[in-house]
Amino acid sequence: MKYPYAHRMQYVNHSAVRELLKLGSDPGIISFGGGFPDPEIFPIDQLRAVFDDVLLRDGKAALQYATTEGLPALRQKIITRMQREGLQLNLDNVFLVQGAQQGLDLAAKMFIDPGDTVITENPTFMGALIAFNPYEPRYVGIPMDAEGLITDLLEDALKTNPKVKFIYTVPDFQNPTGITMSLARRRRLMALANEYDVVIIEDSPYRDIRFEGESIPSIKSLDTQGRVIQLGSFSKILSPGMRLGWVIAEAELAEKLCLLKTAADTQNSTMNMYAADRFMDMYDIEAHIASIRKVYKKKKDLMLDAIDEFFPAQVSATNPQGGLFTWLTFPAHIDAAALMRDRVLPEAKVAYVPGAAFFPAQAEQNHCRMNYSCMPEEKIVDGIHKLGDILKSVQ
Repeated sequence: MKYPYAHRMQYVNHSAVRELLKLGSDPGIISFGGGFPDPEIFPIDQLRAVFDDVLLRDGKAALQYATTEGLPALRQKIITRMQREGLQLNLDNVFLVQGAQQGLDLAAKMFIDPGDTVITENPTFMGALIAFNPYEPRYVGIPMDAEGLITDLLEDALKTNPKVKFIYTVPDFQNPTGITMSLARRRRLMALANEYDVVIIEDSPYRDIRFEGESIPSIKSLDTQGRVIQLGSFSKILSPGMRLGWVIAEAELAEKLCLLKTAADTQNSTMNMYAADRFMDMYDIEAHIASIRKVYKKKKDLMLDAIDEFFPAQVSATNPQGGLFTWLTFPAHIDAAALMRDRVLPEAKVAYVPGAAFFPAQAEQNHCRMNYSCMPEEKIVDGIHKLGDILKSVQ
């Protein structure tokens, strides 16, 4: 049978990266590919106690349907945490989603008509492109430097593209580069969005995982006109398997996004919302986050030290102050995907994510994203050593 797919399905394709990473799924592979937290620091014992407590005290409610917006007590805790960011919110401004990824899909569904212009960083988060692509946008990618998105180039893009639907940014420890946008650039981005009347989607799943330097105000905290939609997540600070994220937006935007969520899945898991809320009642989540930061800083330093020791000088790596990733740039003649397929996986048993998939328009082949959070320390050093040997052989 020839199935009557919608036109948008031509933009929902198997990813070459996905196919490559399937090869790295066996335990014999040292994988720097996924954006996975370290499972050794999941608070398993505490969560066991939490789920027991929820079932004993609130089992009937926790196993029942809930509202699309999510458990009010948990949303209020998010509001309280966001007060540290200078955000004055109420329950109408916050609702829960199935990880920040669902927030991207809902925003795309709400804003993008075929042919609309979406501005992103260049490169940008692959998951955002996967969420946006079915709605058929036209992308304008803005290059980055050490301070993040180059706002002078953004201004040029806004001048020449008068009907931009939104600007998408990951300002803190960006996925894939690990770069953090400077305060000056955030202020300029906000001023340009106000001047050109453009929505900003601020994707901030890594914001709490800062292990060096001083925290920089969020873009949402600079928003005086209600044009920033901020996405956050418990995936990196509690557990990705609980599928809990949140959206912060003006009440009108939040309400419309919630209507789309109702159509998509009705609600998040009631049980998991109760569990996250109870975890923050029973335990100190800030202390837990502090312990995560220590682990990831050590792993990041270990990976970058190994890169300095074992890689040829022609390969550069970003030095993130938080988050889960560093971004490698190889000499221009090296195709990172072909190198992984032909040499790195079969010979070294090492996997990474080739960088081409992170570019919204014109792909660059000589980059890759490396995750330092998931692998044990000894495998980080071993994997970097083996990868370095191969890179030296292809110079």
